[in-house]
Amino acid sequence: MTSDLVAHLARFGAALRAAGVRVAVGDEEDALRAMLRVDLGDRAEVREALRCTLKIRPRDAEAFEALLDELWGGALRRPPRPPRPAAEAGPRNPGVPAAWSALGLAPAADGGQETEGDEPGWSRQALLRRKPFERCDGRDLAEMERLLARLAARLATRRSRRLAPSPRGAADLRRSLRRSFSTGGELLALARRARPVETPRLVLLLDTSGSMDAHARFLLAFARALKRVAPRTEVFAFNTELVRVTAWLSAGQQERVVARLAEAVPDWSGGTRLGECLAEFAERHLPALVDRRTVVVVLSDGLDRGDPALLGEAMRRIHARAGRVLWLNPLLGDPRYQPTARGMAAALPHVDRLEPAHDLASLERLLPHLAS
Repeated sequence: MTSDLVAHLARFGAALRAAGVRVAVGDEEDALRAMLRVDLGDRAEVREALRCTLKIRPRDAEAFEALLDELWGGALRRPPRPPRPAAEAGPRNPGVPAAWSALGLAPAADGGQETEGDEPGWSRQALLRRKPFERCDGRDLAEMERLLARLAARLATRRSRRLAPSPRGAADLRRSLRRSFSTGGELLALARRARPVETPRLVLLLDTSGSMDAHARFLLAFARALKRVAPRTEVFAFNTELVRVTAWLSAGQQERVVARLAEAVPDWSGGTRLGECLAEFAERHLPALVDRRTVVVVLSDGLDRGDPALLGEAMRRIHARAGRVLWLNPLLGDPRYQPTARGMAAALPHVDRLEPAHDLASLERLLPHLAS
């Protein structure tokens, strides 16, 4: 993927220079670093990253936007068609800008049927990241498990914001001076400090009721991936009853785990008693599993027929003890959705962040908020 980005950015830079836009090689290197950190499926994010790193001046903005829409934008929508051999190539289309040639691309004459390719912004993985869970099948789930494992691994390398004593790192002058008191003021060795890797402490509460059936398997895979890199993660499944399922998440393949949970969790894919289940968690498990360094994540669409006051009180107790409370709602993937259902409305005042959880991209955006 990186080699594709290098080639694509080199062609894009050449096209900009051919259009009279001043772009240096160093700017292209900055753009490559930015592209490795942004969501290539998000056109707005790509546009802003390229505009900043390529140092586009106001007078060149129009040319930049035109080339971005014609060339980079096309790559985001579909891979370019391979050039035809010279013997088969027809006369060059005089209406095609010279910049197309600089990038080695040409617009499709037949309306551009989508073809297989590996250009930046188009790949099976890129499409899978934005494919709604309700449209995924078993093959997608197997591939998503591999992507989720790589995604969750970022938590295992996330540095704390706090500095701690370390054999390597920046000099800690204050601690070094305190040490010197025991040696008569002689500074024999510098104390050092660094930002350690901080493993988050998570509690996941997964709704497995019928309305969550299309999403529960994928969110369970997300929970399993988090458990591998954050061993202190605890996972509960609930619908009409609350069941602690942490010990079962390492049972092998995802389908075997789901089958085992479906047997062990009463009313799997059935009804839901959201308020009662969260109240039970607050009563039985909150003191032992949750403290100010714990992030509690509720994965539910918030559809509950029970007493909203019970749900609100349970969420109040959880929020008062946890470091942070996140609620992941797959329905937020629909821009028309409003959290006005009774259960969701009762929980919302006690939630730090309400986030979507309808595809891989939404789970990826969640990672920074899982750090304790």
